[in-house]
Amino acid sequence: MRATMWWQLLLSALALLRSCEAQPIEAKATIKLPPPLQWHFYQNSCPDVEKYVRDQVEFYWKQDSTLAPKLIQLLYTDCFIKARTGCDASVLLDGPDAEKTAPQNAAILGFPLEVIDKVKEVLEQHCPGVVSCADIINLAARDAVILAGGVSYPVPTGRRDGNSSNAKLVDLPKRAVPWEKVIPYFKIRGLDLFDVTTLLGGHTLGRTSCEFIAERLYEFNNTGKPDPSMDPSFLAELRVQCPPNSTNSVYLNPDSGSSNRFSKTFYSRVLNHRAVLSIDQQIAAHKESLQIARRYDGNFEDFLKMFGYSMTKLGNTWLLPGDQGEIRKNCRVVNGK
Repeated sequence: MRATMWWQLLLSALALLRSCEAQPIEAKATIKLPPPLQWHFYQNSCPDVEKYVRDQVEFYWKQDSTLAPKLIQLLYTDCFIKARTGCDASVLLDGPDAEKTAPQNAAILGFPLEVIDKVKEVLEQHCPGVVSCADIINLAARDAVILAGGVSYPVPTGRRDGNSSNAKLVDLPKRAVPWEKVIPYFKIRGLDLFDVTTLLGGHTLGRTSCEFIAERLYEFNNTGKPDPSMDPSFLAELRVQCPPNSTNSVYLNPDSGSSNRFSKTFYSRVLNHRAVLSIDQQIAAHKESLQIARRYDGNFEDFLKMFGYSMTKLGNTWLLPGDQGEIRKNCRVVNGK
């Protein structure tokens, strides 16, 4: 994306925030790149890196379009879940206590990781020892967004890979997390309510296991009753698909999930109390996020633009500073293993 287009995107963010009365508006004026990120970091060392990544992702996406939501989830898992060591490709490491073995990461095992392996193999042939696995994840996620019908956005590069083989298991609670606890969790990672509301729109893609919504359906907050915010007819539908103790999975957006493409129906479902996940439904329970959801529901193009904006910020989360880390030769193991 050219610089002018990027500034147009930032101006669109400002206009959207003004219309939604979200604060602080000034925070959207720039995205500061934390070291060591740079625009065109590989311009001299591997000038065609983005083409190599794009060609491989598109090739395998044509075989299985579920690759798109899985690569986006892979970025989220790598940059967001593990405390203080985000965006270091630690999610790719093998091992008995690896991050990838957490239950909520089951979808990214197998095919998506094999695609990253293939991208790395191609890059090692053309630019050996140059491109980090962490940058590959970010570039592949951007290409996945485009293939799923999203808008291209800039990905600064220069990340380094974590070089600790002790990738401890990181798990997420299966119970619904109150919105008041969710927002601070994002804020300490440099993301705000605008980003939360926007990035959750990625749940128009992919599936989730019934075990992660069972509490909403049968035992919300230990009441022995379902989540009262759910539309009763939708509750009945989900209970059919997810009986007690079910190991089934359901689409995060039942209207469009099988297409594996972004859909404008996600926010309308939130507004009509038909979101699958509790965290998604909570968007409608708070004034600022509700206003943003209404705007996105009325203008799908705004959502697509702003999703790329927030994905850029997500990819900047908690990078390894200075010369820490390494450029792994094999994304699954640290060098020397």
